[in-house]
Amino acid sequence: MSSESAETTSEGTADATAPRPIAKELTMGELSSRSGVAPSALRFYEREGLIRSSRTSGNQRRYRRDTLRRVAVIRTAQNVGLSLNAIREAFATLPEGRTPTREDWARLASSWQPELETRINRLVVLQQRLTECIGCGCLSLTHCLLSNPNDVLGRQGPGARRLF
Repeated sequence: MSSESAETTSEGTADATAPRPIAKELTMGELSSRSGVAPSALRFYEREGLIRSSRTSGNQRRYRRDTLRRVAVIRTAQNVGLSLNAIREAFATLPEGRTPTREDWARLASSWQPELETRINRLVVLQQRLTECIGCGCLSLTHCLLSNPNDVLGRQGPGARRLF
């Protein structure tokens, strides 16, 4: 193959081993496949303003390559329990049209630390108190600190007051 291009064989067909040029934009399927996120979730993220797409003349979505990193940040933030609102606010601080950098991620992560610490502390308290009321059943006893602090529901009379 030394006298021929790396892209075509002697029969004139495309060589499967030749590197494909990297597309500037990704289709919905490519973004879904590369990110591991379902197309329905990508459409949802777009409706929520977390990612953006352009449209082809055939009205197909095309995503910039930096959207891959944004989707990764969204999924990571969701996995630690952050709301879409918190993610949207954080993305508002990022420059549009470029891949978030390691420094961007460090800044976002450090801005989320106080909220995560609060959540961790609440979970530790929940874990410690859970064994105290696990057998109460009615969840309106005076000592039930999880769902009825200070027995506020007990003052409303007998019976269930909330459906979970």
